[in-house]
Amino acid sequence: MKTLKNIFLFISMAIFLLSCSKSPSKKTPPPVPVVVTSVLVKDTPLQLSLIGNVEAYSTVTIKSRVEGQLLKALVKEGSEVKKGHLLFVIDPRPFEENVRQAEATLLSTKAQLSFAMADLERYDELYKEGLVSRQQFEKINTTYESLRANVKAQQALLDNARLQLSYCYIYSPIDGKVGVISVHPGNMIKANDTQITTLNQITPIYVRFSVPEGELLRIKKAMKEGSLKTEVVVKGVDSTYTATGKVVFIDNAVDPATGTIKLKAEFENKDKMLWPGQFVNVFLTLGIKKDAIVIPSKALQLAEEGAYVFVVDKEKKIAEKRPVSVAFRHSEDVVIEKGLSPGEIIVIDGQVRLTPGAKVEIKNK
Repeated sequence: MKTLKNIFLFISMAIFLLSCSKSPSKKTPPPVPVVVTSVLVKDTPLQLSLIGNVEAYSTVTIKSRVEGQLLKALVKEGSEVKKGHLLFVIDPRPFEENVRQAEATLLSTKAQLSFAMADLERYDELYKEGLVSRQQFEKINTTYESLRANVKAQQALLDNARLQLSYCYIYSPIDGKVGVISVHPGNMIKANDTQITTLNQITPIYVRFSVPEGELLRIKKAMKEGSLKTEVVVKGVDSTYTATGKVVFIDNAVDPATGTIKLKAEFENKDKMLWPGQFVNVFLTLGIKKDAIVIPSKALQLAEEGAYVFVVDKEKKIAEKRPVSVAFRHSEDVVIEKGLSPGEIIVIDGQVRLTPGAKVEIKNK
């Protein structure tokens, strides 16, 4: 019996020693699935991406220059008009009456002047013959000069009456689009007070935007060389609109509060897709960077220490974390100043699970 116990104890100790001699094996993590691409070299536009606001090329507030009742509105809200188009008519009857009165007064004064001229000619002959005194001649001459001055004054009153009558007919001073009409026929209008409507000229049209003052020298240089290209992009629900214009205005001072300077670009806008008050994306192309090292923007990662990418080794098995210096962005690309070489393989998807030196499995479609 004792022998059996000894045998059992020996077997148990042997099993225990064998189990202790085997250390647990470490599990190797599986490769991380990633999508990769190659670092490219290509000519890339050097662009500024900005936000702009569309402005009418010209805005005119339509007011009446005379007081009266609005008789007719010959345009509708939102309609397009040409320069010289008749827009509104103020009741002209009181002004027509003023013109008729001024004409009648002028005719009467001219008749008196004609009679005075005949008198002057007759008295001139009599004075030369010594039949009338100098005092009598000068009296007739004074009457004549007074009437002649009166004719000029009456002519000025008539011209002013005709001018006031012309103000009853309001014409468009520009090619433009009619805004909201705030006064309708039948209402009384005060002179130079009541705003009837507003006209906006939208062909051509302006886009106003601001750029950092540090870019001003490059912008002026590009304008001088004729290489400054200006584009606006309007993104809709299911489409994107793009137009090309030119910078026509640089403000005469930098705003010290923001450190920016205002610019305006002019666009033909023949299709009338740009609208006053609209916000648009503005892209200023200041030049072309030749043989730029370019990667997709989704490959770039940011951390407290700076930007970096994951580079896959030549055997396509290990990912290395590589710090990079960014020159600028263009659309969906990033131009790298230093840190990468052409042809290197970088990760563009799957970086979240990567750590420096991690094994990777390329899953490109």
